[in-house]
Amino acid sequence: MTAEVDGADITTDTAEPRPGIGARLWRAVRWLSFLGVSSLTRRIVLLNIAGLVALLSGILYLNQFRAGLIDARVQSLLTQGEIIAGAIAASATIDTNSIWIDPNKLLELQAGESLQPYEDSLSALEFPINPERVAPVLRRLVTPTRTRARIYDREGQILLDSRSLYARGDILRFDLPPPVEQQPSWPVRVWNGVQSWFASSDLPTYEELGTANGRGYPEVARALAGSPASIVRQDERGKIIVSVAVPIQRFRAVTGALLLSTQGGDIDAIVQAERIAIVRVFLVAAAVMVVLSVLLAGTIAGPVRRLADAADHVRRRVKQRTEIPDFSERSDEIGHLSRALRDMTRTLYNRIEAIESFAADVSHELKNPLTSLRSAVETLPLAKTDDARGRLLNVIQHDVRRLDRLITDISDASRLDAELQRQDAELMDLVTLLKAVTDLQNEIKREDGVRITMKQAQISGGRDGYYVLGHDSRLGQVVTNLVENARSFSPAGGEVRVILRRVRGEVEIAVEDDGPGIRPDALDRIFERFYTDRPGEGFGQNSGLGLSISKQIVEAHGGRVWAENRLGAHDAEGVPTIVGARFHVRLPAANT
Repeated sequence: MTAEVDGADITTDTAEPRPGIGARLWRAVRWLSFLGVSSLTRRIVLLNIAGLVALLSGILYLNQFRAGLIDARVQSLLTQGEIIAGAIAASATIDTNSIWIDPNKLLELQAGESLQPYEDSLSALEFPINPERVAPVLRRLVTPTRTRARIYDREGQILLDSRSLYARGDILRFDLPPPVEQQPSWPVRVWNGVQSWFASSDLPTYEELGTANGRGYPEVARALAGSPASIVRQDERGKIIVSVAVPIQRFRAVTGALLLSTQGGDIDAIVQAERIAIVRVFLVAAAVMVVLSVLLAGTIAGPVRRLADAADHVRRRVKQRTEIPDFSERSDEIGHLSRALRDMTRTLYNRIEAIESFAADVSHELKNPLTSLRSAVETLPLAKTDDARGRLLNVIQHDVRRLDRLITDISDASRLDAELQRQDAELMDLVTLLKAVTDLQNEIKREDGVRITMKQAQISGGRDGYYVLGHDSRLGQVVTNLVENARSFSPAGGEVRVILRRVRGEVEIAVEDDGPGIRPDALDRIFERFYTDRPGEGFGQNSGLGLSISKQIVEAHGGRVWAENRLGAHDAEGVPTIVGARFHVRLPAANT
């Protein structure tokens, strides 16, 4: 039970934090996940809040406000104590009927000497402190400050205690403990735990001496010796108590000591108010940071989730075209990811369509010779003459050879992409490659008598200017296909010219012949799969995949291929005549 005159001393029992705070936080995190908050959003929010909590902890731990407040209170109490001690010393000499003389001083006098009433000899006199005269003065000076004052005589015996000074009309109030001790709520326990963690634990504990000798307080002992002293303690609840003792003296004669002390919790209340203000600012900053974090996460997690859902939809329904969300207008990594996924998906769908189209073309092209072969086989038993059976056998052999060429070219075309992806490109010399192809073509004995020639344009870098990065076997296949195609259209005894030259940063291979040329409406179609445009006697002699495969190889090397007609003199109507065809292949030149 605590008795107070000026006010009640409110006591709050501080209990240890109840175990289960971590479980509450974990449930809060799970609650956020149940609300649909993504893992990325939770990480952004928690990391930002963790940084803010670390900043708050540092501010609360390193804040010098508490130490400065204690120092200011010590100085204030020292000043207040000197004023009160002076007033008490003055009241001790007014209307005093008796003067105490120190007998020890009398024993020190020589024969014929007497006490001189000078200031240097006044220390032998003692002006006693009259409690009845000092009490009103002490009460008037101490009551407004809400500090506790105690006066001790020279022997350390207590004379007055402001807690026991009552005036007429004062109401005494006694705080009784509650009938049932109530546990504070968990926010209060958390806050008390935080405060106890930040509170200093190296302060001495205050002990109430009551009516015992005041020299048990070190500051009182020093004050009775003539020097003011102060000390900071903490009570059993951890509340700070500042004590200051000053000597009460008159003409350098110490007649007693004044002990001033703060109420337990006064300084802590001010520090707590300051910390609560900091925590309020922290809560506002945390709320703003959570909102900004959610907005930031929304600009990251939301688009990423939409991209992931679209990619998963593409995986599960690959045959149905699914558009990837377009964030290409963003200049950050999300925009780059969106563009990359859209390009990848577009390439995937194009490849799927190409495979489906290739399968349809293969099916169509294989059916033609199979239909012809089936008709010939069914008609063969009905043939009545050897001449008719011979023609049917020739048709069967022709269709079998055609099927063989188709299957070979289809197999080559189907594994071309995979082969180009597996093999690494190497630095190769096109001059050497073209010479090898032309020499091989000239060595093949054919009845048409067509010659293959090669022309190389002279450049400043010599042969070093005709190096490219690629696969020599596949580029050799391109040149061979173009040469054989030109040879098949050239007249007997004609010439196929292979021309090599440098065009800025590219190397160009041109293959031209003296044949009938290409119909203008077929210039864009000749590179399509299974497309063929030949005279009647040449129909069925090829698969129609040679130029398509050549285009596929050139584009895989980062190049391009196209065809055009060679034009000669103008006819009577002023229209240039077609004197042959020319195929162009351009490849990026390598840096040697």
